[in-house]
Amino acid sequence: MTWAVSVFLILILVGVPIGLVMIASGLAGAVSVGGFDFLEIVADRFYAGVSGFVLIAVPYFIFAAEVMNRSGLTDRMVAFANSLFGRLPGALSHVNITVSVFFAGITGAAVTDTVAIGKTLIPAMKREGYGAAYSAAVTACSSIIGPIIPPSVIMIVYATTLRDVSVLQLFAAGVMPGLLMAGALLVASGWISWRRGYAGHQAVQLKRILITGVATLPAFGIPVIIIGGILSGITTLTEAGALGALYAFALGLFAYRSLSRRDIWDALVNTVSFSGVVFLLLGASTVLGWYVTRSGIARDAAEAIKFVSSDPLIQILVVDLLLIALGMVIDVLPAVVVAAPVLAPAMVSLGFDPLHFGIVMLLALNLGNITPPVGMTLMTASKIAEVPYEAAIKESTPFLISHLVVIIVASASPTLILWFPKLIGAIG
Repeated sequence: MTWAVSVFLILILVGVPIGLVMIASGLAGAVSVGGFDFLEIVADRFYAGVSGFVLIAVPYFIFAAEVMNRSGLTDRMVAFANSLFGRLPGALSHVNITVSVFFAGITGAAVTDTVAIGKTLIPAMKREGYGAAYSAAVTACSSIIGPIIPPSVIMIVYATTLRDVSVLQLFAAGVMPGLLMAGALLVASGWISWRRGYAGHQAVQLKRILITGVATLPAFGIPVIIIGGILSGITTLTEAGALGALYAFALGLFAYRSLSRRDIWDALVNTVSFSGVVFLLLGASTVLGWYVTRSGIARDAAEAIKFVSSDPLIQILVVDLLLIALGMVIDVLPAVVVAAPVLAPAMVSLGFDPLHFGIVMLLALNLGNITPPVGMTLMTASKIAEVPYEAAIKESTPFLISHLVVIIVASASPTLILWFPKLIGAIG
């Protein structure tokens, strides 16, 4: 175990890409367990990590998100959300959060949402008198709803890495905490807007809601196809992803007529690029996960957690702190594949429901998108807003607190997580 851990820490510190770090650590672990003869197992484990049929859905989801982000969908969703808040103080701040909820059902990726929404709403918020740092903060902090409300790439990665919960179960379990995140953000946004006197917009008009809603309605067919197809059992995850991607492409090309050849090419390139990252991380995590299983690290982790406290609530909150700390230094996707093979089996052995803990883990690691020094969504939003990263961090504090409250509530209440999956029959 010492060799693998040493290699992992040294390579992380010198800045080696996380996928290569996991492969090198797995190689070191294999040699320490059974000598150089065990190196043959590494290739087999790497292939096993990327050969699952369900993983075909990943590029489909990514392509659908890329196409819709280039189809002018953001402007339609902003107009619809804007019609809902009327004269409420800080209307555009609330619109920002609401549009992120809409996007979450289409893209499932935080940084993608930040770019799509930020390029439209951050300049608009600045024109209406919102501070640039605040505009960046609310955009980034609402974008992390994306990986929690299905569909979600990190949920597919988690299910593939652990295989003790299905993608369908994770998708269903993400709905309630995702909506709770949105509600907590709206409360924080309302409090800040009231204190700072941010302006509202024109009064709510049913006609305007209907007009903007009809213009946006076709886009909501994507989550209906994906989530509805999977939950109803009509399609598999892979088939739903393919249908969703095809529908998004047809919508952008023929209905909205806003896709150029350049847009399509860029969407394909980004799909291949990001899919390559996902598959490299999955293969590498399988190698490292094999070593974790053989070495007993998960068992040792369970003993360490039990040593801290015998109270389940204290145990899961301690793990939450560990995951949040990990998310501060490693991006969310690699953090999932690093932490899941160690902590998930450990927590299950302590009596935690695997689906409950899986969602709590994703919530905690997802916070890394807005926490320094990595904080990819916050960093991206800061660049769009042309404001120092440090200023955006300060403005994000109330939203960060709201997310922490959601993590604590989710950790303490398995019923909140498991209610919807039980309702639709995803779990017994």
